[in-house]
Amino acid sequence: MGFMKFGIEFVPNMKYYELEYYVKLAEDSGFEYTWITDHYNNRNVYSMLSILALKTNTIKLGPGVTNPYHISPALTASAIATINELSNGRAVLGIGAGDKVTFDRIGIEWEKPLSRMREAVEVIRALHKGKPVSFEGKIFKFNGARLDFKAGEIPIYIGAQGPKMLQLSAELGDGVLINASHPRDFESAKENIEKGLEKAGKKRDDFDTVAYASMSVDKNSEKARNSSRIVVAFIVAGSPDVVFERHGIDMEDVNRVKDALNNAFAKGDWAGVSKAVTEEMIDSFSISGSPEEVIERVRELEKSGVTQVVAGSPIGPDKKKSINLIGKEIIPAFKE
Repeated sequence: MGFMKFGIEFVPNMKYYELEYYVKLAEDSGFEYTWITDHYNNRNVYSMLSILALKTNTIKLGPGVTNPYHISPALTASAIATINELSNGRAVLGIGAGDKVTFDRIGIEWEKPLSRMREAVEVIRALHKGKPVSFEGKIFKFNGARLDFKAGEIPIYIGAQGPKMLQLSAELGDGVLINASHPRDFESAKENIEKGLEKAGKKRDDFDTVAYASMSVDKNSEKARNSSRIVVAFIVAGSPDVVFERHGIDMEDVNRVKDALNNAFAKGDWAGVSKAVTEEMIDSFSISGSPEEVIERVRELEKSGVTQVVAGSPIGPDKKKSINLIGKEIIPAFKE
């Protein structure tokens, strides 16, 4: 068993100097990775990563996650290689198939996610080797494309949920990013990860299984749990039924949350959303509570094969305090 690694996720929905402040705080608190989300409606992920690359020293950084639809793999290869150069070799690339809702808004057809992901990752890796790339795929056609500067070795992490994408991520990736906070979800992913590793002849130890979790930490457990309610509501609204079956969550409760969200969008009643979220939803879809409770959950995740835990939104009722708390009390518990 290696040591548990800790990452943190930020949405660039704040000014660059605020993001920089939080990421430096995370670095000083012992986080090893920072993942920055990539959506057209937030600040541009690579602009923000450039600043972070120059203003940090040790933390690994990259998009969590970009996708092979709204940007060509050639540009992704070049962008992340630039971040790698700026950061002296600390870049990591998180890439997933993206989400249909966002693509609908910007007029992109969400088709053939598996083929597109497979081809994109192969092309990006080939470009990073620095040789000319000719590639005749179903989706991408490259004729002697090459990068004119040195990319370096950049680990590629694949965002995955379903069985086929999990297998693909293990086969092609250096790691997998799974949006989940509960050991049950990783127990159910294990088999597909093993299949992919076997296909590629890779060892489990060479592969980083990442719990891309919703986390909320505070000395006061109830305060931590309450601050995760809205995020949990969005996770519930976006989850397929099979996940509710896995966690034994009643569909009536799920529909109550969905109705409350629709109501909140129409009338601004966010208190109603918090109220609709049940305690078991908070347990299933987030890692929320006091440092002791969070440590206990992370240990369970470790047993189910997780090798990196990412503290995703909301992090806690007060981001700064929660990052400090994770650095002082949680990360050290896994370094012995």
